[in-house]
Amino acid sequence: MDRKLAVILYADVAGYSRLTGADEERTHRILSAYLDLLTKLIGDHGGTVLHYAGDAVLAEFPSIVIAVTCAVEIQRSLAQRNREFPRDQRLEFRIGINLGDVIVDRDEIYGDGVNLAARLESLAEPGGICVSVAVHDQVADKLDVNFEDIGVHEVKNIARPVQAYRVTFDTPTRVPEESQPSRNKSSIAVLPFVNMSADPEQEFFADGIAEDLLTKLTNILGLFVIARNSSFRYKGKAVDVRQIAEELGVRYVLEGSVRKAGNRVRVTAQLIEAASGSHLWAEAYDRDLTDVFAVQDDITVNVVKALQVTLLEGEQARVWHRSTDNLEAWSCLTRATAHFDHATVEENRAGIELLERAVELDPDYASAWAWLGWLLSHEVRFLWADDPDAVMARAAQCADKALALDDGLAEAHMLLAFVHVLRRDFDNAIAHAERGVALGPSNANVVALLAFNLNRVGRPEEALAWVEKAMRLSPMSPSWFIVVRAHALRLLGRFEEAMKAYKAAIAATPGYISPYIGLTVCYAEMGREHDAQEQARKVLKLDPRFSIARHLSTPGYKDKSLNERSARALRQAGLPE
Repeated sequence: MDRKLAVILYADVAGYSRLTGADEERTHRILSAYLDLLTKLIGDHGGTVLHYAGDAVLAEFPSIVIAVTCAVEIQRSLAQRNREFPRDQRLEFRIGINLGDVIVDRDEIYGDGVNLAARLESLAEPGGICVSVAVHDQVADKLDVNFEDIGVHEVKNIARPVQAYRVTFDTPTRVPEESQPSRNKSSIAVLPFVNMSADPEQEFFADGIAEDLLTKLTNILGLFVIARNSSFRYKGKAVDVRQIAEELGVRYVLEGSVRKAGNRVRVTAQLIEAASGSHLWAEAYDRDLTDVFAVQDDITVNVVKALQVTLLEGEQARVWHRSTDNLEAWSCLTRATAHFDHATVEENRAGIELLERAVELDPDYASAWAWLGWLLSHEVRFLWADDPDAVMARAAQCADKALALDDGLAEAHMLLAFVHVLRRDFDNAIAHAERGVALGPSNANVVALLAFNLNRVGRPEEALAWVEKAMRLSPMSPSWFIVVRAHALRLLGRFEEAMKAYKAAIAATPGYISPYIGLTVCYAEMGREHDAQEQARKVLKLDPRFSIARHLSTPGYKDKSLNERSARALRQAGLPE
């Protein structure tokens, strides 16, 4: 048989069966147009399409560099076109590229070289590209893209484990289609579960059960889930579910209670359609304490069924994945999250202490590693750390540990995005933030962090759209969400709106320095010198060590002109260099 060395590209549509099941004719029309585009781009780059199989394309290229270049252009073009469609109607291709020896027979190619390209495609994210080590080694320094080592994988019909790399590159960011979802959609708030135990210490146990349920639901694309810092504002308050649903803008409310006594736990839960007050589902569980995680899984299953939400490919594993079976470690994480939204050094360090205990109890607890790294990064972001380089290195280690344990953990990608932006590696920061949003589409913190990073790379219009979605997910938003929105407005020159947002953040958290700095810049850029100087004095009162250089180092902006713009304004207000 004839054999040769070939550069093989394999592309396939993610979730194609689900899309055709929803609307066969529409999906086929879009697919046909997209296949025409792929064929044209492959031909323009000197490649040859060898085979079509429904939604899949097999192509060969004369050069590895050209093949990767073409794949990047395909994904950028499709991302742009997909913005025209609602999220649930988008066709997103995954692409795998391999360099391998193949059998040639009647203008077709066969063998492990082709099979490996197909397996690499299955490891890629929707809209992404995955390449073999042979491809990576040939193009790593020749193209303006980055590569992320995603480890060694056992793949179907390939005898040896495969080392794979994910290609990261800029694409048009998917601005959310809506910031105010329709009440007819599956929008839900998870209320804090009522502690029915006599012991007030069990409050954290009840909160932890509700928080875990909320986290599981945020991983489901078909749901719009209100963030904890908004739904938990009703803790201990006798408020009718209709009023809660109206204030939070949701159709459904999940509420429940917990009674823990010795080694037994009783959990009740009910899903309510708020407008009518009718119960869509209700259940009571009397279990051993060690079964509490199974109870959470069962409640999640029943909520998803009651809301008639179909789990997409890849979502099931994320929803049912359990990060720990250690109740004490889980309790430490639950207690630590209560410190998360308080932007003070004392609260932050109390959370760190709890999370260090959690990872000591269970070294394989991915969520605890992610949250520990997140709070450590705050020590650098807010200039609390005596040795910021050492603290940041430790935060990065936490991120790596979390991702090694669970690559599908949205919070771990959120942390790594934050680490990258503090290190001024803005491209990787955006890539991980977008990955986090894809994994946790209703995770308000992850969505807001994407907006934070978009501000830093000089894309405030997109940042504004994303942070407003985060604030819709969390109507009672934490101060840092408000500041991200204010920064975007200021960068867009909408100073009056930015000032109102900064003042709202100050009113919510008077000890949080960032809105004072933003307001100082705002006043200076508006020519209000006296007001700028007054705000500058407040900045120095909050942080006597403040300097312009330190402020712009954590992390500043990718565009140096934006750093100069901020420095000039702070200098005009009288703040030290």
